[in-house]
Amino acid sequence: MLEIVVKTENWERHVRVSAEELAGLVRRIGGDGDLFLVIQRIPDLPDVFAQVWHKAGGGYTLEHRDGAADRHFQVMTDSPEAVIAALTGWARREAGWDAGLDWSLLDMGPTPEVPPLDLGEAEREELEERVREVLVGGYSSRAELAELAEDYLVTKDRRPVSRAQAEALADRMWLERVAEQAEWEGETDPERLTRAFAALQEAGITARENFTCCPSCGQSEIGGEGEPDARGFVYFHTQCTDSAAAGHGLTLLYGGFDGSPETTAAIGHEVVAAIEAAGLRTEWDSDPGKAITVAPLDWRRRLIG
Repeated sequence: MLEIVVKTENWERHVRVSAEELAGLVRRIGGDGDLFLVIQRIPDLPDVFAQVWHKAGGGYTLEHRDGAADRHFQVMTDSPEAVIAALTGWARREAGWDAGLDWSLLDMGPTPEVPPLDLGEAEREELEERVREVLVGGYSSRAELAELAEDYLVTKDRRPVSRAQAEALADRMWLERVAEQAEWEGETDPERLTRAFAALQEAGITARENFTCCPSCGQSEIGGEGEPDARGFVYFHTQCTDSAAAGHGLTLLYGGFDGSPETTAAIGHEVVAAIEAAGLRTEWDSDPGKAITVAPLDWRRRLIG
């Protein structure tokens, strides 16, 4: 699999696609509402991306940015195969991936300076603490973190953080976390959890990570998430993620779609078995009215973006 995320004009998001799947996405674009792809590496890094635009009957516009706005390059080609080869090489970080195409440097204009945050120490610490909490949770993108940073201190009469300041703060903290995770070795506990959820999904149980903001929303929306023949569900919401990231273990909510205690208990036992098979420990007394806790848990979720 290629360590990339591919986003489409029609809001699809493809994580870790194969070279063949990437080729298929390139060949697919061209129709109204599906004219371009934006590709980022995993983990996403500021000002590092590739993108391609194509309309049926015309050529392809291929671009990539190499770490700054003044290193933004473009090339035109009629060949989808040339685009596929370049994007695949870019995704694999192959030396010379951009050879053979006549790239030109685009003038993106001057990069405006971002003024420093005008916040007191207490407000700055509060803002950074909240952004770090969500960042360590590991499910948010850089754009989502920037939106959080921009809105977190807003009141009726005051908006102290501009969009540019929020983006600068989010990018700085994101890069700090990327540097931290570079030291991690092997499979982490959140990756074991993802592996368990994938197994449960395959077994006919709708399994969702970081799903909705709270249990009320989760319970009302989980039924529409899975396959029509799903036997039950398991999920944790964003407040559960925050708790796990803070070192308090992870609460899992589960149940059967028929609403019976017997089915709910059976789903609970399947969830516990899958979690423990992945190498994690659970706390649950088989009571279908009680949540399952995954603990202890070392929450080191690698960033995607």
